[in-house]
Amino acid sequence: MTAGATTTAGPARAVPAAPFTHLLRLTDDTGLFEHARHATVRREHGYCTDDIARGLVVTSREPDASADVIRLAERYLAFLTHAQGADGAFHNRLDFNRVWTDQPGVGDWWGRALWGLGTAAARSPARWIRQEALLAFTLGASCRSLDPRAMAFAALGAAELLRADPGNETAAELLADATIAIGTPGPDPHWPWPEEKLTYANAALAEALIAAGDLLGDPPALAAGLRMLTWLLTIQVTDGRLSVLPSAGWQRGGPRLHHDQQPIEVAALADACATAAAVTGARNWQTGVHRSIAWFLGDNDVGQAMWDPATGGGYDGLTLHGPNLNQGAESTLALISTLQHHTASEGQNPRARLGHRTAPRGATPTAATPRP
Repeated sequence: MTAGATTTAGPARAVPAAPFTHLLRLTDDTGLFEHARHATVRREHGYCTDDIARGLVVTSREPDASADVIRLAERYLAFLTHAQGADGAFHNRLDFNRVWTDQPGVGDWWGRALWGLGTAAARSPARWIRQEALLAFTLGASCRSLDPRAMAFAALGAAELLRADPGNETAAELLADATIAIGTPGPDPHWPWPEEKLTYANAALAEALIAAGDLLGDPPALAAGLRMLTWLLTIQVTDGRLSVLPSAGWQRGGPRLHHDQQPIEVAALADACATAAAVTGARNWQTGVHRSIAWFLGDNDVGQAMWDPATGGGYDGLTLHGPNLNQGAESTLALISTLQHHTASEGQNPRARLGHRTAPRGATPTAATPRP
């Protein structure tokens, strides 16, 4: 699908197809550059595993991926396998001179790497990418992180694999351990969250629990994830539009700020709501997806679009005075990820949108669709 194509989301708004033009601009033969000044690449800041893993997620789940998108996936996979150490951990930062500036670890970047690898192993149209991604995922899944978000990101990759292969014990064990690491919300209806502070990509924790509840047959995890996601939507919707938590987060009992809002929060909400809709069959979750898409198109606190149609880039943040016009990798990937949910929702049943090829874990498996 071309960057300029559009589809209609109701009578009032045209939704563009997910644009890969700026992602192509930010990518060289090594990987995806992290930062840009407006639409111009900032090469001096180099590359990071965090963003390249996100890149592998969106390129792997793009329906009817073009040759350009598949080539991006190949480069991102090559970067992640190069970043991975012998023990399964990952480097995060590579400078422009192709020198690692850190040691392999199991922080957020490890979790996101497993998310990308699990998605590629489950969804890539290229057999060799699926095979190589599975090898790297299996090695990485031998590690565990003490950070709940790192475990949540890894869980999302494990969930992708389990939807494609319910018998994958490595993925099942990782997903089960992630539910323990994330924890469960307390009884306070005003703060149904397992942490004392909401920070970033909060909805990923709820999504991981929802996926675990579905795929592992764990009703308490499913209920906890849905409760958490319901609350996140309640506190982040104002006058019918999304007003997501800012980069500073929100401490329990403290004041809540409204800027600077980050696209990653919107993308995480869209992902979680799409998963909740697919798992529960309840269409009300689609409202969260639609509001996330609308946030990028201008239905936000300042009424301005959060992307540049001329470049295909997503803006880096929403300030009190409007968008931060820099178009870095994270914000562009958040734009693509969110718009993919609109494309995926057309003409498919909900579980197909999650990439299911077989029955959920614990159910009677159906025949997997043959793949080339």
